[in-house]
Amino acid sequence: MTTSNIDRLNQFYDQFTGADHVLIVINADPDAIASAMAVSRLLWRRVTNVTISNINTITRPDNMAMIRLLDVTLIHLSKIDFYFYNKFIIVDSQPVHNESFKDINFTAIIDHHDDTGCEAPFRDIRTDYGATATILTEYLRAAKIKISRQLATGLFHAIKTDTANFERKATNADIKAFQYLFTLANIHLARRMEQVDLRMDFLDYFNKALNTYVLNRNRIFVHLGELKNPDVSVLIADFFMRVNMVTWSLVAGIYENRLIIVIRNDGLRKDAGNIADQLFGGFGPAGGHKSMARAEIPFENLKLELDATDRDATLGWMVEKFSEIE
Repeated sequence: MTTSNIDRLNQFYDQFTGADHVLIVINADPDAIASAMAVSRLLWRRVTNVTISNINTITRPDNMAMIRLLDVTLIHLSKIDFYFYNKFIIVDSQPVHNESFKDINFTAIIDHHDDTGCEAPFRDIRTDYGATATILTEYLRAAKIKISRQLATGLFHAIKTDTANFERKATNADIKAFQYLFTLANIHLARRMEQVDLRMDFLDYFNKALNTYVLNRNRIFVHLGELKNPDVSVLIADFFMRVNMVTWSLVAGIYENRLIIVIRNDGLRKDAGNIADQLFGGFGPAGGHKSMARAEIPFENLKLELDATDRDATLGWMVEKFSEIE
């Protein structure tokens, strides 16, 4: 028999008392941030206090904008005094997903990723859902809570992000939650969060990419050199896919003694994830989806192939490797 959202909500509430000090632990991205905000609202006045803690360093401009524009308070896990808390919640992830989670005895797990079998007194893992924010929206509605515009905007943005504007996996539940939140959210604020994906220091990388790219058979190849933040490679790879006639873009850069290669394609031809694994999987982790992929190759695995710090040699190697797919 299917468990209703009201039953799930009551089971969740049964885990807490008014004396509890609750820590919500997340790997911060839009879905995790919005879901943590929702859990905090669900527990408002039901526990003594709730703190949201992130395990990762937040550097992506869109995530930073979301935190700033929605006025979300996050405390990095390294600054948390665990003795102060007696209940722990993880949202949009599961304990085995990161080493930082492994020693925490979670009271509740709420997620939409593949079920890893982790145990907790309360579990709600719905692998068919496109976003954890959808699950939490259902909880809020079951609790008959009036969702603030700030929270609705965060949940709305999270569902859009995790489903890639419904181009990735989504269910009718995601669509219903999205439609409901649309009536409550600040759409202008949500659009602002979507559009903020650049930092001033990223512009130098764009300048380098525009002045040094290699075009070969409708494919663009770029080597950015040393990266302070590998996220810029994703932005530049996506940027070049907006150029007419470009069918593939490959953007390489060096980060923490690894050659990072971000791959994008138009989704009409070969599978980018399979290509990444085929061409670069022998050197390090590589894979992805049909139109987007990534490879992260330790320098030591490349030493017999090339010097990854040599821009021209690396570009030539990438072009040569890519010629193997046709």
